[in-house]
Amino acid sequence: MHPLNPAMAATFAPPVMEARRWLTETPLPAGLPLINVSQAAPVDPPPLGLRQAIADAALTDDAAHLYGPVLGLPELRAEIAQQWSSAYGGRVDPQQVAITQGCNQAFCAVMSTIAGAGDEVILPTPWYFNHKMWLDMQGVVSVPLATGPGLIPEADRAAALITSRTRAIALVSPNNPGGAEYPAETLAAFRDLCRAHGLALILDETYRDFDSRHGRPHDLFADPDWSDVLIHLYSFSKAYRLTGHRVGAILASAARLAEVEKFLDTVAICPGQLGQIAALWGMRNLGQWVSGERAEILSRRAAMVAGFPALEGWRLLGCGAYFAYAEHPFAASAPEVAREILRQQAVLMLPGTMFMPDSDPAGARQMRIAFANVDAAGIATLFNRLSNLRLTLR
Repeated sequence: MHPLNPAMAATFAPPVMEARRWLTETPLPAGLPLINVSQAAPVDPPPLGLRQAIADAALTDDAAHLYGPVLGLPELRAEIAQQWSSAYGGRVDPQQVAITQGCNQAFCAVMSTIAGAGDEVILPTPWYFNHKMWLDMQGVVSVPLATGPGLIPEADRAAALITSRTRAIALVSPNNPGGAEYPAETLAAFRDLCRAHGLALILDETYRDFDSRHGRPHDLFADPDWSDVLIHLYSFSKAYRLTGHRVGAILASAARLAEVEKFLDTVAICPGQLGQIAALWGMRNLGQWVSGERAEILSRRAAMVAGFPALEGWRLLGCGAYFAYAEHPFAASAPEVAREILRQQAVLMLPGTMFMPDSDPAGARQMRIAFANVDAAGIATLFNRLSNLRLTLR
């Protein structure tokens, strides 16, 4: 075999792709259509008006087919700055905004400016597996931070993990995979901890549009010096169903984005023009539509919360945005349970071992259910199938 970067070789395979391989290997029971709750990605296309805006740009805007600015279209950066300033009660300037090819690239870009091989980054567990994968690929050590009740991380517990090699703490709220919505005071405590130790606080708010709370979820941007510690990440994939167009954003200091620009110019040159045009059109025209999408997701969340008490032995650990995270009651480990759920009941979900260190036994008892693409009737069917699962209890 040709040479292989040892860090890449040591990085685990993409979990969603691994689960899809189970589908090719596992005969499903006759008469039960597949319920896929393995991935949190919209399966429907964007609304017609947004698709028309993309088509119009493709046909009439010659610049949409050319290289654009490395950090993104000025109009989109300015719109994000204005809307974020209003939503969060602070001041964000356009030069503090960069556009990326999706939020995963946003994480990779900022992390490339922060940490190198041998450095450490603190990640609450259960963690978002793509964050862990990127750190592994770069030889950066992921330091697991066990979360407390409701899967909420605690700054005091994180403080005990900080060493001379720590460079950042990365949080996701509303959380993937746990669904937890981090309280404002929790985020403020992490901000203060990072500032005191000269660390970056990375906050991924991909699912902010589906937060169940009213008003701003935190006051981090109200701090006039927010950019000396906070790096905020966002994705347009969920709110506007733009997964295939790959549009994300970074909000950080202009100095940080000057370093990010080096990364982006090297890996992409510029974000896709049509996706940016779509995101800008969506921000200006789809506020009411997104509110309706949020209401539907919240109704599905309520159905998930209501359904768990009827499942013998299951315990709901967290639920919000697109995700429910639960403890199963079976003697088998989570990967085996996931395969049996698929084989017996034609339900595809991910085991907790995909979101936890191998050394943490909790992952073997946990499952993630991405319910955003399942309507109320489908959720009722999901619980019925799980109640019919035949496995040995602990």
